[in-house]
Amino acid sequence: MKTALVTGANKGIGFETAKYLLEQGYFVYLGCRDASLGAAAVATLQGLKTLEGLGSNCELLELDVTSQSSVDAAAAALSAKGITLDVLINNAGILGAFPAPEGAAGTENAQQVFDTNYFGPIRVTTAMLPLLQKSVQPRIVNVSSEIGSLQLHQDPSWAFYQLKDKAYGPSKTALNFYTIMLAFQLADTPFKVNSVCPGYTATAMNNFSGTGKAADAARTIAGYAMLDDAGPSGKFFNAAGEIRW
Repeated sequence: MKTALVTGANKGIGFETAKYLLEQGYFVYLGCRDASLGAAAVATLQGLKTLEGLGSNCELLELDVTSQSSVDAAAAALSAKGITLDVLINNAGILGAFPAPEGAAGTENAQQVFDTNYFGPIRVTTAMLPLLQKSVQPRIVNVSSEIGSLQLHQDPSWAFYQLKDKAYGPSKTALNFYTIMLAFQLADTPFKVNSVCPGYTATAMNNFSGTGKAADAARTIAGYAMLDDAGPSGKFFNAAGEIRW
């Protein structure tokens, strides 16, 4: 049985991704900042009839991606179990104030967003890398957004051309470059590392204004977590295919 860790997994896309991986036969750790919400998510999965016989293959991992001590403790807990981590999905993310405020408040907002959306995946990936290196087919998916595409932001015909902000979009641009760097660093290994945009999905982050379903987004994300050895690495995808950086 392969093992996966999904950060920000107590609700929305993260929860649905954990559920989908369970359905595919993975043991899934739900990385959650709030232990009580995480425990409730695990209980929900364990009680689903669609996961009968599989619901026990999930466990809460208390994990705050903005805290180095929390990330280190989570990695140590997994290491103590002697597990091999096959999949890491860096899903935890925040929108921040949108539109961003001006002045010092805007700077503080951007710092908070980057701490979760960019530095968070770096902290988690660095800490979990020794466990991933034990896998025969290690996979890392950084959940990004096409809002982070510099090329799309130069195209006036793009549906989200007007959505230019100081925090969320730039944080995903930075995350995309981290994907490129990490894929390059791991190019001569079995790793596959990709950025995946789940699309404009109805979640709490956007007050459920998105047009897509979290379950559909989860299948897109999980697809790149289950790539075979011929799969791509160092690329940017959504449900329709490759996205311009």
